[in-house]
Formats: sequence, structure tokens, C-alpha cells
Amino acid sequence: MPRDHPQSAAPPHSGAGAPGRRPDAAASAPGSAETPFLELLARGASADAYEQPVLLARAEGLPAERIAALQQAKALALRVRAELEGRRRREAELSALFETAHDLAGLRDLDAVLQAIVQRARSLLGTDVAYLSLNDPARGDTYMRVTEGSVAARFQQLRLGMGEGLGGLVAQTARPYVTDDYFRDDRFRHTRSIDTGVQDEGLVAIVGVPLMLGHHVIGVLFAADRRARVFEREQIALLGSFAALAAAAIDTANLLAETRSALAGLERANEIIRDRSAVIERASDVHDRLAELVLRGGGTHDVAAAVSEVLDGTVEFTEAAAAPAGALESSRAEGHAVRHRDDWIAAVTAGGELLGALVLRGHPGLDPVDQRTLERAAMVTSLLLLARRSAAEAEHRVRGELLDDLLDARDPRLLRDRAARLRADLDATHAVLAARLEGGGAGDADQEADARRRLWAAASHLAATRQGLAAARDGGAVLLLPLAPGDTATELARRTARDLGTAVHEPVTVGASAPVGHLTARSDTVASAYAEARRCLEALRLLGRPGDGSAAEDFGFLGLLLAGERDIEGFVDRTIGQVVAYDERRGTELLRTLDAYFACGMSPARTKDELHVHVNTVAQRLERVGRLLGEDWQSPARALEIQLALRLHRLSAVTARPARH
Repeated sequence: MPRDHPQSAAPPHSGAGAPGRRPDAAASAPGSAETPFLELLARGASADAYEQPVLLARAEGLPAERIAALQQAKALALRVRAELEGRRRREAELSALFETAHDLAGLRDLDAVLQAIVQRARSLLGTDVAYLSLNDPARGDTYMRVTEGSVAARFQQLRLGMGEGLGGLVAQTARPYVTDDYFRDDRFRHTRSIDTGVQDEGLVAIVGVPLMLGHHVIGVLFAADRRARVFEREQIALLGSFAALAAAAIDTANLLAETRSALAGLERANEIIRDRSAVIERASDVHDRLAELVLRGGGTHDVAAAVSEVLDGTVEFTEAAAAPAGALESSRAEGHAVRHRDDWIAAVTAGGELLGALVLRGHPGLDPVDQRTLERAAMVTSLLLLARRSAAEAEHRVRGELLDDLLDARDPRLLRDRAARLRADLDATHAVLAARLEGGGAGDADQEADARRRLWAAASHLAATRQGLAAARDGGAVLLLPLAPGDTATELARRTARDLGTAVHEPVTVGASAPVGHLTARSDTVASAYAEARRCLEALRLLGRPGDGSAAEDFGFLGLLLAGERDIEGFVDRTIGQVVAYDERRGTELLRTLDAYFACGMSPARTKDELHVHVNTVAQRLERVGRLLGEDWQSPARALEIQLALRLHRLSAVTARPARH
């Protein structure tokens, strides 16, 4: 959105833009500049179509102000279009994960499931090509099982010797590998046959993740682009989740093949099937239930409850720190549920990251199929946690972008709808808070960056739970939080410092602005409040109060220097307001006595001469002042504030006095 001349856009309630009008007609009419672009958004037009209203306006010789308004409306419409496309893309990605889990739960055709996994992996990562290779133990090499997006026949029929190419490196190390430029990467062994196939396909950037069954690599899942590209960590982790689904599908198919072989080769197959039918039925039941949970967005406790009912036991999801460390590490390394005393532990992992564990309590004799059921439940739990994390990160990013736009003095009236979707009321009274870590350690750059990420994550979570906004800025975090009735900016700053410090396990200093009541009044309202909050933050650090929170109102007369707008009346009221009120109620002269007392060097004897009263009268008045202002009112710091407040009070009385004619 352009920052210059935001007022040039026509108001959205103007008369143009009636249904049925063409964008060219709306451009030439004196109505709203946004109308033609809203019509383009409504019919899902291409990005090129958004140039037409501006071109028509220029061709018709409309005023420069009208063309500028159309340009501004076009930029906003393109941004909205990009936001809508991003949301549709994220919905498609989550849908691909859910559909894949559903396919696996009702596995019938292994080739169809693997093809769906590769197709969805390509769609999820937005790559040109995705493919899956499997190891052939009989021939001692690896072959292409499924490809998606490939156009070269030689590439689709490629067979690789063990240890050759990027896939060989993944298979050897059982770890994901990424190359930004395949032909310039010397970490793996290039061969003519592999390089020729890759060259025919035109691939440049490739990422490969292993398909694991226990300790063994059975194949590799790849995603590749025909241009240089850097794959993000989250994308690699999600590709790893698809690889786990593919391995599970292959494992399930192998189990079915083994079962069919047993039926054909053993006379007692019918008896074995009868004995195992109840277990297999339970496994099918739990697969269906887990698929339903994934599709309707269930939580980890829903998965545990479903598996508990099927396995006739108590299954709980626990954090990694609460599970037995040895058993959890064994389950993570082996990829299977392991027994721990009378319990079974199944690690919940995603792309090598340990997310927690499913624990089956008091069930030492577990059937192998039920063991696999517990392992499948752990895998589904990891998918749910990843989906929830992706949704939370997306919301945090959107909240941060909205606050960045407010801080960058974008027109807040245009941001009102975005704030409403995030349950943030821009019309409520808010305070802007600047937060910074105060860790004393001299860690390296990675540790410092990690600490800042933890602070931003804690601030984002705090803002989301309080209908506010948060963003990372200036090496710390900035929050926009609503003020509850009766709450003060200082109290909010102290609570925020305490909550953030508890979340990141380090002291966090927080400075707050004065309450801001009308965020939409001016475009620089939030930016000015943030500058005031940062001044309070720096004042706290200079005063030796790290890990504390405060606002300008908490600094006495220094608050007049820290505040964005000088609250002189508030300072006078906080400092000598009780004395002023006492004089007004009683008709006394405590203020006049205070003025004379300070003017006479705080000497009661000289004060009584100045006021022409008895010294006892001066003593009685000063005693009354002490009762109103507190016993420490004559300390150097308090005396300085009181004298400043007396002068400001006199000045305000003079300026308020009507002029004589």
C-alpha cells in the first residue's frame, strides 16, 4: 500500500460500484476508486487485469488525483488478492495432509497411495517434480517407483547403484539432504547415468528425505525444482512427514502381503486368522477413527481417547520431558513403540524433532498389531501437532504484519477489517509496549537469535490470548494490548514483563506508552506511542531496573520528558493534587505557604516574615502538608518534584485566567 497521500483514495461508501457495472465504467465515473478493483476481486481476475482501470482513466484524461486514487486502490486490491491466494494455498496444504492420512487409514492399493503421497508432496512444497525411489535388495540397487511432474523417459526409468547420487547419500546417512545446485555439489558421488537423467529432466535444486522402517532405509522421497531454490526447514520437516506416511503405507502393504502368503502356505491359516481377527478389526477401527479425527481437526487428547477405547487401556499424550528418557529415546531411534515396565512408549516425532510421546499405561502384554496401532496413533498425533503449529505460526505472522503496518504509519482505517478478523478492536483503549531481553550471558549469534525468537513467540502467544497484536522489532518485541477498565499502563507493563520473563526463563524489561484511545485518529498514533514506550524502556535500563515494567506516569517529573505528549495536568495532580483540593474545600493557604517556604530556603522563621504570620501558624500548615503528601515530602527528590509542580500550577492558573480588555 503506498504511504504517500493516503487521503487521495475516495471513501468506500461513495456511490460508484453498483452491481453490473464494468471496471472501465467505474474508472471513468466520479465514484469510488475501489469499485472496479472490488469487481475484479469478486470474479477472480488475473493480476494483469488490475491495470485496465488505470489505463482507461489515463486514456480518458481524468484528473491526476483520480488516477492517483486508482493507483492506490489497485495496490491495495493486489495485496488483498495475494492474501486470498496465500490462504487458499495454506488450506490446500492442510487438506493434502489430511487426505493422505485418510488414504493410509483405508489402504487398499499401495500404488495409488504412493502416487497420492508424491502428488501431494509436490503440491505442498510447490516444486516442479516429486518422485519416490525404493531399494531393490535382490539386484542391490535403487529404482524409481513413482514420479510426478517428470517429462523425461530416461529419468523415469532410472536405476541407481547403492551409494550413488544424492539418494545414495540419504540412504547411507538416513538423514535428509538438500542441494541448491545439483551439478555443483560435490558432497555425493556423481555418475554419468544419474547426471544424464537429471540433466534430461532439467533439475537444479533437490531435497531428499529417507523412508525408514525401524533402523533400515527402504527408499527416498524427493522434491525438485528446475531452478535454484533454498528449501526451508519447515518444508523439509513436512516432506519427512510424507516420507513417514509412505513408509507406513509400504509397511502396511508388506504386512498384507505376508498375511496373504501365510494364507496360501499354511494349513492352519484359518485358525490364525480367527485368532487375529479381533486385533485386526480393532486396528481398522482405530485407523478409521484417527482419520476422522484428522479430518475434523481433533486434538492430541482426542487421539489418546480413541486409542484407549480400541486397545482397552489408558493412553495419554505427554510432553517429552514427562516421559521416561531411555524408553523415549529408544522409541525415537527405532521408530517403534517400546516397552517400559508395564507401559508402552511411542515417540511422537516430525522430521527428527521430538514433540512428545503416547504412553499406554498398565498393558505389558501388547499384541504386535496393537503395537503398530499405537505407533500409527503417534504418527497421526505428530501430523495434528504440525498442522496446529502451522496454523498458529500463520496467525502470528498475520498479527505481526498488521502491527508492522500500524507502526509504519499505514492508514489504520484501511486496516480495521484485518484487525476485526483477528479479534483486535482498534477502537478500544490500548497501550503500546516495547520489550527486550536482559540476559547477561555473552552467547554467540545463534544463541542470541534463538533467544529473540523465543521472546517473539512468547509475545505473539500473549497478544493472541489478550486480543492484541505483537511483532518483532529493534532487537526485541513490540506489543499492542487493550487496557481493561481501571487498569493502568504501568500495571500492564509490569504484568507483561513478568509473564514474558516466565515464558522465556530470562529477565524481560518492558516500557509502556500512555493509554491510546483512538488508534484510527492519525496514521502515526501507534508509531508515536511506540517511540514513547522505547524511551521508558531505556529509562528503566539506565535506572538499573532490568526485568521491570513501567510507563511514563511512573517516573515523576521525568515522565514529562519521556511521554510522547506532555501530561502537565496529570503530573501536577499526582504531585500536589491533594493540597490543591484541600485549599479549595477549606479556603486555606497551604499552596501559598509551600511557595513561600521553598522561596525562603525551607526556613520556617523566614517564611513567617514573608507571610506576616506567626511561626506556629507556619508549622501547623507545614504539618498539614506532610499529612497530605507523606512524611518524605521534604526529601530532595520529592521537594524538587513539588517545586516543579507548584510552578506549573501557577503557570496553568495564569494561562487559564481570562484576559482583561
